[in-house]
Amino acid sequence: MEMVTKTRFLHRFHFLNSLLGPLLDKVHMLRRRQFSRRATICTAAFLGLLHWIHLVTLFENDRHFSHLSSLEREMTFRSEMGLYYSYFKTIIEAPSFLKGLWMIMHDRLTEYPRVINTVKRFHLYPEVMLAFWYRSFMGIMNSFGIPTKTCWNITRVQPLNDIESCEGLGDPACFYVGVIFILNGIMMGLVFIYGSYLSGTQVGGLITVLCYFFNHGEATRVMWTPPLRESFSHPFLVLQMLVLTLILRTSKNSRVHFVALCLSNVAFMLPWQFAQFILFTQIASLFPMYIVGYIEPNKFQKIIYVNMISVLLCFVLMFGNPLYLSSYYSSSLLMTWVIILKRNKIQRLGVSELNFWLIQGCGWLCGTIILKFLTSKLLGVSDHIRLSDLLAARILRFTDFDTLIYTCAPEFDFMEKETSRDILCVLSRNTYFRKQLLEHGELIFHTLQLLAFGALAVLIMKLKLFLTPHMCVMASLICSRRLFGWLFYRVHFENVVFGILTVMSLQGCANLHNQWSIIGEFNNLPQEELLQWIQYNTRPDAVFAGSMTVMASVKLSTHHPIVNHPHYEDADLRARTKIVYSVYSRKSAKEVRDKLLELHVNYYILEEAWCVVRTKPGCSMLEIWDLEDPANTANPPLCSILSQNERPYFSTVFQNSMYKVLKVNRGYNYP
Repeated sequence: MEMVTKTRFLHRFHFLNSLLGPLLDKVHMLRRRQFSRRATICTAAFLGLLHWIHLVTLFENDRHFSHLSSLEREMTFRSEMGLYYSYFKTIIEAPSFLKGLWMIMHDRLTEYPRVINTVKRFHLYPEVMLAFWYRSFMGIMNSFGIPTKTCWNITRVQPLNDIESCEGLGDPACFYVGVIFILNGIMMGLVFIYGSYLSGTQVGGLITVLCYFFNHGEATRVMWTPPLRESFSHPFLVLQMLVLTLILRTSKNSRVHFVALCLSNVAFMLPWQFAQFILFTQIASLFPMYIVGYIEPNKFQKIIYVNMISVLLCFVLMFGNPLYLSSYYSSSLLMTWVIILKRNKIQRLGVSELNFWLIQGCGWLCGTIILKFLTSKLLGVSDHIRLSDLLAARILRFTDFDTLIYTCAPEFDFMEKETSRDILCVLSRNTYFRKQLLEHGELIFHTLQLLAFGALAVLIMKLKLFLTPHMCVMASLICSRRLFGWLFYRVHFENVVFGILTVMSLQGCANLHNQWSIIGEFNNLPQEELLQWIQYNTRPDAVFAGSMTVMASVKLSTHHPIVNHPHYEDADLRARTKIVYSVYSRKSAKEVRDKLLELHVNYYILEEAWCVVRTKPGCSMLEIWDLEDPANTANPPLCSILSQNERPYFSTVFQNSMYKVLKVNRGYNYP
C-alpha cells in the first residue's frame, strides 16, 4: 500500500515537472529577451549620444561656430542652406507663429515680384517645426525667467570690428543646428538597432556602427552642411528601412508595422524632393521579389497600398504639390497595383514561368516610364529638373545650360575611380555569401537595394550618402549565424569578430584622425562688407540679382528682395537665373541690362572671379555660355568689359576684393 502511494506521488511529481518545466524555460527566455532588449536600447542610446558629440565636435572644429557673430553664423550657411534657414528666421522674428507661417506661405522676397508658397516649393516642414519648437522653448524659458544663452564681446584683428557672440539654445542658429545634430545622433542609435536586427546579434549592430564611424566622411555630410534637406530626411529613411525589414522578415505582421511604415515614408518624403526617387528604387527592388516568389503576395500588396497612402498624404500636406503624383515612384506604384490585379489573367495565357516573369517585369518597367511622362504632361510638371533628369544627362552625355549648372558642381560629379573600384570589388566578392542570400528571401531586398544605391552613387557622387550607410548595415551580416553558422562551428566567433575589427580599424582610425585634425575658423570679410553695405546703404525694397549662392545670403541677412536663388528645380526660376547669369556671357551690355530691368532688378552683384574660374574642363561660365549661345562666340566676354568700364548701362556703387555692386541704369536708351 505504501509503495502504491509513493508511486502515485512520483507520477504526479513527474507530471507537474513536465508541465512546469517548459513554462519555466519560457519565463527564462522572456527574461533574457527583456534583458537583451534593454541592453539594445541602452547601447543604441549611448551610440546616439556618441555620434551627437562627434558631429558637434567636427562642426565646431571646422568653423569655431560658438565664437561667431550672428551675421557670421548666417554667412556659414552658404547657398541653399542659407535659403532654408532664412524661412526659419522669418517665422521666429514674426509677431506670432501663425503670422510667420503666413509670411512664408505668401512670400514675395524670394522670386520678386512673384508671390510663392515656399513651404510647398522648398519642402520647409522642418523649418516650420523647428520655428514652432523654438518659439515654444523661448516662451517657456522667458516665463520662468531662465536664461537661454550666454553672450560676450569678441575683439577681432583690424580692420574687423568687435562683435557680440552668443552661445546656447536661445541663439536661433545654435538651436537650429543643435536639433539637427540631435536628430542625426538618434539616427546612429537606429543604425545600431537596424544592424542588430538584420544580423540577429548585437555584435552585428556594433560592426555596423564602427563601419559608419570609420567611413564617416563618405556616409554623411551633416557635420559640414546641417541645413540641407538630406540632414532631416536620411534618419527617417533608416527608420523606414528598419520597419520594412521587420515586415519582410516577420510572418505575421500587425497593423502597427504598416502604420509605422506609412509614417516613416511620409517623414522621409516631406523634407526632401529627391526622396521619392530613393523610394522608387525600393519598389524596383521589391517587385522582382514579388514576381519570383520571395515575398508573399498578400504582404507585398499591403506594402504597395501603404506606399500609395503615403504619397497621397504627402500630396495633401504639401498643398497639392503635383511632383508627388508625377514621379517615377508614384507611377511605379500604380503599375505594380495594375499588375497585381491582372496577374491571374496573365497566368492564364499558359506561358512558361520564365516568360511569365519577363512579361510582368517588362510591363512594369515600360508602363512606369510611360505613365510617368503622361502624368507629368497632364499635371504640367514636365519642366522640372529632377534626379532622373540628371541621371539621364550622365548616362546619355546630354548637356545644356541647366544640366551643366548642376553637373559642374563637385557633389554631382562621377564618383572617384578608386572609390568605384573598391565598391565593385566588395559587391562582386564572396560567391558563397550571394548564394546564402538566395536561401533567405528577406535578405534579397537588401542586396538589390545595395546594387541600386551603388549604381546611383557611381553616377552622382552626392548619393554616396545612401550607399555607404547601407553597406555598413550589410556588413553586420558577417556576424549572422544564419549565413555563417558553419564557420562559427570551426572557428571561435570571438576570433572572427576580433579579426574583422582589427582589419577595419587600420584604415578606419586613420579616417577618424583625419576628420578630427580639421581645425578652422570661419572668416569672410568681403561678403561681410557686402552685406553690411547693402543693409545700411540701400532702400529696404531694393531688388538684387547675382549668383545663386550670394543671393541666398542677401535674402537671409538683409531681408532684401531677390530674383533668383539656389533652389534650381523650377522652370521659371531656371529662366530667371539664365538671364541673371548672362552677365558672364558674350551678349551685349544693353541686351543684358534690358533683361535685368524686365525682372525689376535695381542692383547686380558681380563676382569677378566668375569671369575666369573653371572647376573642370567645360565648366567655366564662359564655356557653358559658348555652348548655349554659339551665335555670340566671336564677341568679347561681357564680364571683362564690365570689370573695366561698366557705363553707360551700369554704375559701380560698391566694390571690394571679391564683389562689385552694379546699379542697373534705367534712363539710358531704355524704352
